[in-house]
Amino acid sequence: MRKNILGIVCGLILLGVLGCTQAKRDDNTVTVWHWMTDRQEAFEELAKRYEEQTGIKVIFELYAPSDVYSQKIVAAAQARILPDIFGILDKKSVIASFIEGGFVADLTEEFKKDDSAWEKAMFPKALSANTFEEGNVDKAKPGIYGVPLDVTNIQMVYNKELLKKVGRDSPPANFEEFIETSKALKRVGIPSFVSGWGELWLADAFASNYAFNIMGEEKVMATYRGEVPYTDPDWVKVFGIFDQMRQNGALIEGIVTKANKYAEQDFALGRAAFAFNGSWCVNVYHDMNPELQYGVMLPPLVNSALPMKIWGGAGSSFMVNNISTHKEKAVAFLKWLSQKEQQAYLSQETRNLPANQEALEVIPDILSDFAKAMENTTHPTVWKHNEEAVVTEAFDKGLQSIIIGEKTPEQVANEVQTVKEQSMAKQRKRQAR
Repeated sequence: MRKNILGIVCGLILLGVLGCTQAKRDDNTVTVWHWMTDRQEAFEELAKRYEEQTGIKVIFELYAPSDVYSQKIVAAAQARILPDIFGILDKKSVIASFIEGGFVADLTEEFKKDDSAWEKAMFPKALSANTFEEGNVDKAKPGIYGVPLDVTNIQMVYNKELLKKVGRDSPPANFEEFIETSKALKRVGIPSFVSGWGELWLADAFASNYAFNIMGEEKVMATYRGEVPYTDPDWVKVFGIFDQMRQNGALIEGIVTKANKYAEQDFALGRAAFAFNGSWCVNVYHDMNPELQYGVMLPPLVNSALPMKIWGGAGSSFMVNNISTHKEKAVAFLKWLSQKEQQAYLSQETRNLPANQEALEVIPDILSDFAKAMENTTHPTVWKHNEEAVVTEAFDKGLQSIIIGEKTPEQVANEVQTVKEQSMAKQRKRQAR
């Protein structure tokens, strides 16, 4: 108990010191808090350039890891000592609570100025993560509340040199070709596919890609609403994707327990021909193997009549403190930071996709290839409906059972539907009380 009280007192003293520091600082200074360890050096260079151009000093303060940063932001909001610019690493409902508390400035008017030039320069999918539409479920006032720094999406990558060993100069165009390529790779002793499926969200993302491609968005949403069962043939077909990969030797050994950082090593060092990973991998692979020759591809289609939707959207974003005395200066800096030249510099230095579409002209080709699929992106945060957590857990564990050959797609479909029906029954009971 004494330790807890001491911790709270020390925390309050620290917040008080921070508050005093903020109150005394120069009027020509803008302070930014962030968590991005790989960008501090690039941020400092950009701050130097901005000061040379405007006379305004920008201080980037790094707090990592991300969970420590998030705790600091919450504490600073409670003490009303947030910096001029900060990010919120959480779901939209949490962002909405910061807006309701008056801590996040509405930037809609700024984005709409000058014939909406600022808004038009950004990827729409990047802005959507920071935008609340009329009638949103979080009940936030409609508007744009953040400035995206970059965008991300998750696709497949392929090793060009390994594919040449089985006579392929281009990646497979559909799932059938992918399976045939995997068989050919297996015959010459090359593992086909790797991903960090020990992290279940990555396997879940891969499954949702095929759910959208096989049955379309509306049927997926109808399933989440409880109107279509998981025993439907289309869902069995989704589970069957994993079974086909297993049966045809497409999956690298141990994929169900592999963390993504180890999957990234496997691909970077040529231990697998294909990987399922996000656009952030460009930076990771460069550090691991600068000579790696690889390309980007969408997961191969099963149903050519429907698009392949991939997870993606905004990466990192900054908000302006609504109660900052330097609010106008903060907005002006973020406008500058998100312009083409600065976005291109950040992209080149950190190998992340820029949020400004105009910067695509001057970024590495591999990043441009990732960017070409931004129109195909979707994400659970923008879906009309989301599945209950208990059902998602049963779904993802079912995928693992299929991958290790423990259960069939039909068995998993039945088990997931049972959990779904139990979850719906509990919901009905709660609503009846």
